[in-house]
This record gives sequence, structure tokens and C-alpha cells, in this order.
Amino acid sequence: MFALAFCATYADDYTKYVNPFIGTQTDDTGSLSGSTFPGATMPQGMVQLSPETENYVTWDPCSGYDYNKNTIYGFTHTHLSGTGCTDLIDVSLMPVTWDVTPNLLQAGDFGQTYSHEAEAAKPGYYMVHLQESGVKVELSATVRTGIHRYNFPKGKLQTVVLDLNRSTYRGDAYYTGKRAYDIIQSQIRIVDDYTIEGYRIITGWAKMRKVYFRAEFSRPFKSYMLMDGGRNVGKSDVVNGRALRGALTFDADESQELTVKVAISPVDSEGARLNMKAEASSWNFDYYVQAAHDIWQKELACIDIEGTDEQKTIFYTGLYHVLMQPNTMSDVDGRYMTTNYEIKQMPEGQVYHSTFSLWDTFRAAHPLYTLIAPDVAAQFVRDMLLHHDTYGYLPIWDLWGQENYCMIGNHAIPVISDAIFAEIPGIDVEKAYKAMVESSTRSHRNSPFEVWEEYGYMPQNLQKMSVSITLEQAFDDWCVAAVAKKLGKTEDYERFHKRSESYRNLFHEESGFFRPKDDKGEWVEPFDPLSYEEPCFIEGNAWQYMWFVPHNPQGMIDLFGGSEGFIKKLDENFTLTATSGERNGNASGFIGQYAHGNEPSHHTVYFYNFAGKPSRTQELVDQVRRSFYNATPCGYAGNDDCGQMSAWYIFSALGFYPFNAGSAEYVIGTPLYTKATLHLADGKDFVITAPNKTDERIHVKKVKLNGKTITDYKLTHQQIMEGGTLDFQMK
Repeated sequence: MFALAFCATYADDYTKYVNPFIGTQTDDTGSLSGSTFPGATMPQGMVQLSPETENYVTWDPCSGYDYNKNTIYGFTHTHLSGTGCTDLIDVSLMPVTWDVTPNLLQAGDFGQTYSHEAEAAKPGYYMVHLQESGVKVELSATVRTGIHRYNFPKGKLQTVVLDLNRSTYRGDAYYTGKRAYDIIQSQIRIVDDYTIEGYRIITGWAKMRKVYFRAEFSRPFKSYMLMDGGRNVGKSDVVNGRALRGALTFDADESQELTVKVAISPVDSEGARLNMKAEASSWNFDYYVQAAHDIWQKELACIDIEGTDEQKTIFYTGLYHVLMQPNTMSDVDGRYMTTNYEIKQMPEGQVYHSTFSLWDTFRAAHPLYTLIAPDVAAQFVRDMLLHHDTYGYLPIWDLWGQENYCMIGNHAIPVISDAIFAEIPGIDVEKAYKAMVESSTRSHRNSPFEVWEEYGYMPQNLQKMSVSITLEQAFDDWCVAAVAKKLGKTEDYERFHKRSESYRNLFHEESGFFRPKDDKGEWVEPFDPLSYEEPCFIEGNAWQYMWFVPHNPQGMIDLFGGSEGFIKKLDENFTLTATSGERNGNASGFIGQYAHGNEPSHHTVYFYNFAGKPSRTQELVDQVRRSFYNATPCGYAGNDDCGQMSAWYIFSALGFYPFNAGSAEYVIGTPLYTKATLHLADGKDFVITAPNKTDERIHVKKVKLNGKTITDYKLTHQQIMEGGTLDFQMK
């Protein structure tokens, strides 16, 4: 599967600009934390093999790794990158050089200190020296297999601890000792002196996840111990239970080096065996590192930029973070588990995906896939439709193939709408449209559509988070209406277009905010637009949700009586620093009330374009790029959220952004580089030039597409895909 990547030649080694530690550290103010992890993974990989710096992984950092910590407790094979909630953390291994007694194995604390001076990471590779044991740990990965190489000090004991009882705690659960997950059943089985297998069935943020594994060792283990909690199973070669750990001891006189391959499967043990056989037949660790490098090189080469090394580091690390997920969730034989826990088969050569953090990623991460990897974007749409087939509506937040209902709206809808308008091949448009309609009419959690259509908004006494849901659902409805219009479905268009204008019903003209009403049509009092505790909003206040009408910017301007009143309100949004009570933990990266560290604000800086003041958009884009992104471990202004924070930067550095993420259109901002080239899927290039761009020149005097001046500061997906040149002349 790797050979094709070795043949290509590239203008640069893009992987050398990727710093996997960006986003792993929280600064002294408590902000700039991306909750990313530095371990080894592949593009859309099932395996994310990375260290845990928390003995009990909690919601911050959700990835399990905190650059500020100096202890590692294990190396596990699945992680979430940049999310605001935590899960996974499956199949932990830890090499030690001391006698592992039953009491020590029962306690399960094998933490060892390390220093960043003895740690390194790059795409597909991670290394660290563990201080207490002196073991050098190196990690790599294929799509479905984690590869470990341990170098033990000469003359020391050699033991590897396997922990199936490690996962996540959430919020206060850590302090109360209450876990955020429950292991339903697990097993460790000794297959032979070189091989162990097992599984665990666990419920947490994703319900009833099944994780099967097969671990193969390059040398035989001479003894082992298996335990279920405090129960030592003696000489038995299999243990079943809910708190399983094992310790495997190797002959220290035979070699100092030990390689371990761990294949996982969400389907069954046979899936793990087949994944191992197909992807990890070699014992050459360096082969896997090179293969991962070449695959990442091929993926990152889709965009060339001309900039400083620091600019390239921020850019290509961001692209790396976007391409890490959604994740492969089918075995090499194409089998996967559906939302109703059935095992089904993908057509030969096709891959099923999960980890759809849609409330975040619909905004820029999915449009970026549509632009640079349309074949993969089409696969995502196909998989969302498969989710719909068994679940009844499109995914809201799909994790390990299951719905966890995190956040609001149904933002698979704009992802599909964007793909349809982009006309990417491989999509069954009629089937996709049918799923969009059914997902907008079948009531489910946080989406009581009978209430929506009766009142024309969500009344706060009938639906919590009512204002946020009203605004976000109105946007989703615009996407359905737009596709209906494209397909000539007039009746549907009229129905959903009317629903898309529902945001107007919660606009309070006197205060200039979207505010909650009850089912009598009365405004809910009291109301504090600065407060993060207003129950009508989620993860924001009235200022941050003020601007969520990306489908009708002119309609927003009209609510303020025209551009003058609108700009006055928008200016206040970026200058008002007042607070009221405690800020939401997701709010960070502030410019006035604008909070770049959380997604509802992400399009807001581009709103000035529609009010006739693009120069202000250009200033704010530049300010956000400079203030909230850097090439250090605290390089993000908030959770990266499966690549959304990174995708904002990638688009905004290129010079345009998907303001209405369901339309396959972009608004123009200001470029960061003198030249950037998108290498498109059909072999064409789209070249973005700004020959007189400097750090001081952020304002755009004129922009031309293939020699023709663009006056409306808009760009379509089709215009980009035709190739050519977008030329910026800076003031």
C-alpha cells in the first residue's frame, strides 16, 4: 500500500515543516490550547499512537497529552485531536525495567518522567526517553496498526505492561473518582510466546465501542502475568473481566531491542488479524517510518506556499492536523460496524470513516477537503448517508461509528450541500437530498421540528439553547432550500427557504441582539448579552451568536437599517471588552467580544466585505493570523476541534474563506504569501500571487482572476477548479 508514494518527486520536503507539538500546551493565561497530540498517525488513520501525560485523562486536554506535564503513563493507540470532550485512549502499552508484582500491576501506575530535550516528533514518528527505566521508545503507524520499538538499557529487566483499563474521565469525574466510561467486558488471550490478542467493549462519549487488538512481538516473552483488578489468574492463558492488565517479561540477555506491532479493529478479532497481515508484515521499524513520511509528503504536497520557515511550519502543521481525521473505521477487508451494531461490507477498495466533529468542521475543514481532496470529500458524504440509512438522520457528531449527539444543529447538511454545489463526482445527489430533507423533518434530540415549524423559532421554555438552535437550524434549512432550488423542487424550496429566515423572529430591534422568546411570543427577561450563562446559547454569549447568519448577510445588514448601522454594531463587537460573570471555558482568543478560540465566531471577520468595508476584514484577518497562531506548543487560540482551527488559518492565509460553508463559494480576504499554488485533483494548478505583499501591506488594492478584476470579493469553487491565477495587488 506504500509503494506508490515512493516514486513521486516533490519541490520540497513538506513534512519537515510539520511540528506535531503545536497545540499541545496551555499558556500562562489558560488559553492557546489546541488539545492536539504529538504521536504517530496516518492521514485518516484508525490508529493514533501517542503518549498519555495524564494518569486519568480528562476533558482538558482531551487528547491525553499536555506539554506542561513531565510524566508519561502509557502509549495508547486511539486519540481525539483538539476536541472539547474526551474518549478513546485504547490499548495502552508501557515498557518498564523493574519487577512487576501483582500489587503493582493491580495499582496500574507505571508513570515515568521525561524531558522535552529527549523527545521528538514528526509525521508518522514519535520518540521519547523514559527516565526511570532508561528505555528509548519510538512509535510509528500504518492506517490500522501501531508500531513500537523499545531499546532497553543493557542488563536491566525487560517488561511490557498492557493496560485495558485505561480510558478517560470527564470534568469533575476526575476529582470524585467517577469514570466517564464503563467497561462492559474485555479479554486478554495469550496466543503463543510471540502473540497476544484481546478486546474491550466500552461505553463512554461514544456508546458501546468495540475495540479488538492483536499484538505481535519480535522476540518471545519468557513469562507473563494476567490480572482482572485484584484477581491474579495464575498460569491461565486467558483472562476475562472489566479491569484487565497484563505484564509480559522478555529475556534481557537476548537483545536490548524489542519491536511490537499492535493492529486494532472495530469489528472483530479476525479483523485485527487481517489488518496486521495486510499492513504490518515487516519487522523493519524504519520501513514504517519512511512509509509514513512518504504518505504524508504526498498528502501535504497539494499546496505549495512561498514564505518563511515559521509561516510554513504553521501552515503545514495546520494542514497535517486537518488531514488526520475523519478516521478510517473499516477493516482492510471492508467490513465495518453500523450505527445499529450490524456488520456490513464496503465495496472492494472503499473505506468507511467516522469522527465527524461536524459542529466545528463544517465551517472550513470540510470545505478544505472539498477543495484539495474531492475524492475523499465524496467518501465522507457517502459515509454520512450510510449513517443516515441505519440511524434515520444524518450524523451530528459521529464517533467510532456511533452518534454521541454532541452540540446542536445537523451540520452534515452544509457539508453535503457544499459538495453538491461543488459538483464533486461520486455523490448520489438525489439520495443525498432525500437524507437532507429527512434529517430536517424527523424530530430528534435538540431538533423538535414540529415546534420549529409551528412557532417559526425555538421557544426557550420548550427547547433549551433556543437562540443558538434557531440560528444554526435556519442556516441548515438554507442549505436544504438551496439544493432544492438547484434540483427544481419548488415546493421544498419554498418551505425550507421560509424556515431559513426564522432568525428574524428572534431579532430584538431595540437592543440589536438575537434574544429568546417563550411559546407566547414574549421576550424572556432578564437578558444579559455579555453573559455566558444565558441558557438560550451554547458555548457563547449574545455577541458571538449575533453574527450567525452566514446564508443571508444582506438580511443581517437590513436588520440594522443598512450598512451604516450594521458596521456600527460590528465595530462594537470587535472593540467592546466588557465582561459579565465568568467566561465559558471554550471562549478564548478575544478581539473585543470576538472569540477566535471557538467556532461560532470564525466567519465574523469577513462580514465587513458585505457591508462595503473590505479593508476592515483585511485588517482583522491579519490580526487573527498574527495573534492566535504561532509555531510553538501553545500555537492555537483554542481547541483545534479536528482541524477546524487549522482550516481557518489555511484558507485565511491563502486569501479567501468559505463564509457560507454550504454554498461552494468563498469570500476574499487578504493573502499572507507572495505566492501559493493549489495542485488540484485533475492536474490543474490554481496560483495565488501577491508580488508586492509585505508584512506591512495587508490591504488589497485590487484582485484579478485570470486577468479580470473581481469587484464583489467573491470566488466560486468552479472558478478555482478551472485553474488559473488569482492575483492580489496590495496597497
